Amino acid sequence: MELFVEQGSIVRKIWSNADTILFIFAGASAEFALNKAVDWLYFTGKLPADPLGRLFSTVTYAQRINFSTLKDANFAIDQITAIHSAVEKNRGSQIPDWAYRDVLFLLVDYSVRAYELLYNKLSSAEKEEIYHTFYRMGLRMKIPDLPENYQNWLPVRENHLRRNLEKSRFTVDLYKQYRKHLGLPRFILLKEVQAQLVPGYVRQLLGLKDIFLLKLIVPMYKLSRKLKLDGLVKAAILPRDYQPQIKALERSVN
Repeated sequence: MELFVEQGSIVRKIWSNADTILFIFAGASAEFALNKAVDWLYFTGKLPADPLGRLFSTVTYAQRINFSTLKDANFAIDQITAIHSAVEKNRGSQIPDWAYRDVLFLLVDYSVRAYELLYNKLSSAEKEEIYHTFYRMGLRMKIPDLPENYQNWLPVRENHLRRNLEKSRFTVDLYKQYRKHLGLPRFILLKEVQAQLVPGYVRQLLGLKDIFLLKLIVPMYKLSRKLKLDGLVKAAILPRDYQPQIKALERSVN
């Protein structure tokens, strides 16, 4: 049976690991707060009511697609399209094409950034493979104007960051919600991870401090895995209610 992502792919390696997915989650939470189209998520009420759950569902849906057969993955992608169409109908306007591209692009970018931050540098071929996987998702969703390869995508991604992100009242409110739902210690940890992970322009807009002490976060995280204490670290990142979901993120690469 044909798979959406072949066994042994770097995409499966990245998206089978709860560590990398949690870091992708951290990056996504930063960009969602800055995106000029975030008002669409406020329109449904789901994001401010449950920001962790809403963002977690985004990354877990992406994981589900990456580990599905081609048929099941296409069905899941079509479900996403149908959900968005229903929201558009209820609001009486369309989600802009660039907003769809932004979400797709952040999944590409943080797949690369999270893996390289936690493990090692990816080859050009591996980055191309990551991009092509999400490119296929975008084609299935009929998202227009997607670059055909990773190298062509890089300047488009940078342009999207500069054009489509801003610090707004939604940004301020969403970070208040993060703090409320995470509690202060976890909220501080989230911002420290974001400071190491996000592109410079995102860090600048959010005022995230890139200081020496923050650079200890990742080495300490890596050490915890070697000491078999990473379960405790994962528990420190998200509230107890999310621990079953975090555990479920771990998958076999094959």
